[in-house]
Amino acid sequence: MKNLMDAVHALRRPATLVRAARAGLGEYDRQRDLKRLLRLPHAPAPQSALRLLLEEEARLNTIRRERAEWYDFIRHLEVTIALMGEYALLAQAAQATRLAAE
Repeated sequence: MKNLMDAVHALRRPATLVRAARAGLGEYDRQRDLKRLLRLPHAPAPQSALRLLLEEEARLNTIRRERAEWYDFIRHLEVTIALMGEYALLAQAAQATRLAAE
């Protein structure tokens, strides 16, 4: 889990994308959004979702950097929102685990 969280911390994306994702985070619904974004019948566990979202985000970022005409900013934004939401879930779980161990 720590490697996934470190990977999220290492991401460097345009400020506009990050600000827009933060603004949209309040509307994030993992059950609804993950199924659609990841094209799965049900939302996976947060750790699995984060891994899949990191892969998809990297793919979208490559397209963005290449300035490809088929770059979909809205999809990139939605994936980034989901990435932030799943990261928050894992961070909360890690915090709860630390507190329980004390």
